[in-house]
Amino acid sequence: MKILMIGDIVGRVGRQIVANRLPELKEQLGLDFVVANIENAAAGFGITSDCGREILSAGVDVMTSGNHVYDKKEGIGYVESELRLIRPANYAPEAPGRGMWLQRTAMGVGVAVINIQGRVFMPPSDCPFRMIDKLLNEVGNRASIILVDHHAEATSEKMAMGRYLDGRVTAVVGTHTHVQTADEQLLPGGTAYITDLGMTGPHSGVIGMDKESVLGRFLRGMPTRFDQAEGQGKLNGLVIEADDQSGRANSVERISIGIAAS
Repeated sequence: MKILMIGDIVGRVGRQIVANRLPELKEQLGLDFVVANIENAAAGFGITSDCGREILSAGVDVMTSGNHVYDKKEGIGYVESELRLIRPANYAPEAPGRGMWLQRTAMGVGVAVINIQGRVFMPPSDCPFRMIDKLLNEVGNRASIILVDHHAEATSEKMAMGRYLDGRVTAVVGTHTHVQTADEQLLPGGTAYITDLGMTGPHSGVIGMDKESVLGRFLRGMPTRFDQAEGQGKLNGLVIEADDQSGRANSVERISIGIAAS
C-alpha cells in the first residue's frame, strides 16, 4: 500500500493546493490512501463543514486534527458527525468527535488512523502513551496498516513516541509546528517516522499567518489578530510504502511541492 500523509492544511491557500494537486499526485505516485491534518483549514483556525467537504472531495480519505479543531463554533457539529474526521484521542471522553478511524479499504486492507496530542507546551490532555496502548489493543488484528498523527510541540516528545511505537505501527508522523523536518526515516522495527510533516499552505508568512500581524505581536507584545498569509504555497507531506500483510513500512519519502496560488 502506498500512503500519503499531508502536513497541516492552512486556510484557503492550503485547501486550493490540495484541490489542485492531490488528484494528480494520486495518479503519479500510485497512492492508495491519503491522510491530511486539517485543524487550520478554515481561515487558519479550525474546520467547517464546507472546508471539510472540499478537502474530502479532493481525494483525502481521513482527516486528522489537533488543538485548534474546535476553534470554529460552527464546525463542532461537523467534528461530531463526520466519521472521516478525527480529533486527538486523549481528549476528554465527552469531547465531540472520536480519536480513531478504523475500516477496510476497497482492496480489503484493514487500516487504522489514530490521532493523539502531546502534553509538552500544549493544552492539558490525558497521557498520549497510555492512550495509544489502549487504542492499539482495540485495533487488535483488525488492521495491518496503522497510521499515527502525533500533534505535538516538543521534538523530544514526538521522537519518544516514534521509538515507543516502533514495530507496533506502520507510521508515526508529527504535526503542529508547520515546519517540515528533514529526519524522515525507517525505524529499526519497520515504522516510518518524521518529527513534523510541515505545512500545506502559504509559505510567504510565519507558519501560515501574515508576517505583519505576527511581527506586531512579537514587537509590541499586544494581542493581535492573526490573518492568514496569501501567495506562494507548498504541499508538505510524507509518502510511505508499506506491506499490506505485515504493516511494516518499506520506504519513506519526504515531499515539498510548490505551487502558485490564484
